[in-house]
Amino acid sequence: MIAIILGSHGKFSKELLKSSEMILGKQENIGYVTLEPGESADDLVKKYEDLIKNLDLREGLLFMVDLFGGSPFNAASRIAITSENIDIVTGVNLPMLLEVSVSRDFKSLDDIVRTAIDSGLDAIKSFKENFNDNVEEELE
Repeated sequence: MIAIILGSHGKFSKELLKSSEMILGKQENIGYVTLEPGESADDLVKKYEDLIKNLDLREGLLFMVDLFGGSPFNAASRIAITSENIDIVTGVNLPMLLEVSVSRDFKSLDDIVRTAIDSGLDAIKSFKENFNDNVEEELE
């Protein structure tokens, strides 16, 4: 099973994991790291390294972080650069995490990265666009 670390500014990553577990139940081989006010990327690297000690990385590790170029991303990059079996996806959201969580038992790290990106993008919708598209389909 691919390990997952969620990283974010503030408590977003903690709450994201809690939300996913409301839907899927308790998850294994996953953890989160939060960047609190006054902390630096160095602090995050230490937090990531401490968390990694408790994860099974044999199948790989996927960091899922909030912002490209933000401190959680930059700290994860310092770890990911050390291994070909570690990657980072930015823009983490709940649909992305749910899809990755249910498929990480049987997909490779590369496939999980693609799943994360695709499901994250697919989850972005406009109510009015979808409503109008559905009405147009019904009229045809």
